[in-house]
Order: sequence, then structure tokens, then C-alpha cells
Amino acid sequence: MSNPSREWQAPDGSQPERSRAPRWRIWLIIVTAVVVVAAGTTVIVSAVTKPKTLPSQPIASGVPSPSPTASPRSVPTPTPTPETTWPLTGMPGDVVQRPALVVKVENSSDARPQEGLDSADIVFEEMVEGGISRYVAMFNSTLPTHIVPVRSIRPMDGPIAGWTNGIIVFAGGKDRFKTRAQTDGLQLISTGSGLGRVSDRVAPHNLAGNPEKLLARADANHQAPPPPFATFATAGAQGTAQTQGTPASKLTINISSIAQPRWTWDGQKWLRFEKDKPAVVVSGAQLSATNVLVLGVDIVMQPEVDANNVHVPESIVTGQGQGMLASAGSTVPITWKKDTETSPWQFLDANGQPVTLLPGITWVELVPNGTGNWSAS
Repeated sequence: MSNPSREWQAPDGSQPERSRAPRWRIWLIIVTAVVVVAAGTTVIVSAVTKPKTLPSQPIASGVPSPSPTASPRSVPTPTPTPETTWPLTGMPGDVVQRPALVVKVENSSDARPQEGLDSADIVFEEMVEGGISRYVAMFNSTLPTHIVPVRSIRPMDGPIAGWTNGIIVFAGGKDRFKTRAQTDGLQLISTGSGLGRVSDRVAPHNLAGNPEKLLARADANHQAPPPPFATFATAGAQGTAQTQGTPASKLTINISSIAQPRWTWDGQKWLRFEKDKPAVVVSGAQLSATNVLVLGVDIVMQPEVDANNVHVPESIVTGQGQGMLASAGSTVPITWKKDTETSPWQFLDANGQPVTLLPGITWVELVPNGTGNWSAS
């Protein structure tokens, strides 16, 4: 549509000559232009003011429409942090997730020197018939090639080791003692793969256990590693014996007239003696420990008897009693506690707080109350 007020110029800038038209024609042109402009204005205003039609949407009364959310991103499952210390020793290392291997080891004069005993993380010494002692040796961080000699189970073995939920290896024993150990959570192995006789010893002191083969027999209920045995000091920190105890270099322990272990501090570890004779393994290495726990226990004679018709003594390891912790050339009195046969061991200081052991091998001496004793000097 032409704008009647706009002047047109020729390319050369001259103005064209205006032609004169009749008056009626001029009025006709003016009226036509007004009508067209008015119509165009109406269209323009209508286009500006008419609301745009939107698609209808349901409205929830009183509930705002949710804002759109981005598609959820896949979040990777975090990898569990591997254990960095062995549960029975508190020692750092590349920890292998395997069950505790508990082995009954003989300690008569005919059984010495033992093999593999120096690799045990924890060793409990218990009194059996006739006043001799036997060991409940627990292996987890280090597996020797063989453990010799393996001997029979006793009534307190289940209560001593049930908290590990591991495997107990032995050579026969009374049915009631075996049932008790099984009830306390241990898997029993007394025959089959992993056990065999060696030719350089005489029976019954010649039964050997192969740790790797024995662990390979762990059933589905005994695959997990044991819980921590005690509270262990962190690297470079002191234990309770150093912070609360008194210096000592010699431990004298009387389990019976026959079993009389001695321990001497050499500046780095406690060395074991059978009375005055060094206790060694077949390699010639002397048995040693970082921590020595001495626990006073009650003794109850069981109706079962051995081959010599001697009643089997049981060390009572539930309840609580008095004891001593020796570590790093110092000793401190402690209280031991064990609520049930399957409960973990607890070792408490004078304030009732858990004692702290130094990382390393621990030996536990179970000394009969009344007839046995111990001292440190």
C-alpha cells in the first residue's frame, strides 16, 4: 500500500510534473485510502491484542506442577576399603580374607620340638591330664608348611576358640568335647585331606596338618575371617603395659609341677623357655611373643578319663578373673572377661577400659587358680 504523503524522486533527482485531476476523483482517492488504512489498523490491533490459544493442561487443585528433572545418572558402587591389619595380630599387611585355623598341638617332652608353632598368631596354653600342657594354636596371617604334632580335643577348646567361627583341627577326642566345639561355632576336622603321618616321628606324636589343604575344606558357614582378638596399638604408639605398668624382664609361670613356662625379655620380644630350657621349633628358632597374657582360671574335673584313667580337667574360660599383661619389657595387672562360650575375649585395665596390646604374636597362659601362680621380675 502506497503512502500518499511520501514524495518520489527520479533517479536524476528531478521532480516529476504533477498532473491535475478532476476534484471528484481526488475525493474518491482520499476516501478509499482512509478505508484501507482503517481496515489495516483493525487487523494490526487484532493481531496484537488477541491472546494466543495454548493447549489445555489439567490443574491439580492446590498442588504445583512438578518441575521437570534430569534423567538420573548411574552412580558406581563404592569399592569396600580393604582391611589393612590382620585381626589376630593387629599387624599391617596385605590382609587375606580367610578363616582362622585353630589347631590342637601337643606339648609333652616327646612332642618337642614342634613344627610350625612359631607361625601362629595366638597360642593358648592349657593344662590337661596329669599336669602336662597342650596348645590351642590359631593361624591366620601366616601359614607354615606343616603343623606337627596335632593331638586330641579337650572340653575347653570350644569355649577358648569359638569366637573365631573358624576351623578346629585335632586328632580324635571324646564325643562330648567335639559336640561342644561344634555347638560353639567351630567346623571340626580330624581326618581326611590335609592330615597325614610323618615318618621322622613315632605315633601318636607324628600327625601333621597342612594349613592350605585344611583351609580349603572350610564349608560355607566358615569362610569369614575372625573378628579382632583385642585392641591393638597403632604403629608407633604404646600399649597399656607401657603406659600403666612397671618394667620387668622375666616372667615365672607355674601351671602345674610339670608345665612351668618361663619368659625372658630380650629387648625386642619375649622368649619362651620350658623351665630353664629354650623352647624351640624344628628349625631351631626359639618361640617368642610380643604380648604374653597370663589368666587365672578355675579348674573343674570332668567325668571323662584318659587312657591312664585320669580325669580330664577343664579350664573355665567364661565369667571373669584376674591376670597380667606383659608387653615390651613391662607388666600390668588386668581383668579378663568372657560372657559366654561364644563371646569374644575382653581384657580390661584397673579402670575397666580395654587394654591395648602391641601388634604381633600373643601367647595366653591359662593358670589354675589356687594351685598355679605367676610373677614378674
